Amino acid sequence: MPFPIRTCAVCGDEFELKPDKPGFANRCPSCSEPEEEESSKGELSSADPELNAARRKTMRDMLYRKES
Repeated sequence: MPFPIRTCAVCGDEFELKPDKPGFANRCPSCSEPEEEESSKGELSSADPELNAARRKTMRDMLYRKES
């Protein structure tokens, strides 16, 4: 049984939708790959100790604030 043919929502190319294809069902394999820019932004934000300290303080304040 052949796989269904889909059209990519991003680039318009046709591709076969295979069961174990990573990513979105309406995007071809090349458009479904995660972009490097997004992953590098996450790494940079987690490396800033001042930002992490501010996040921890905010979370602590939100979790343990007293309701009046």
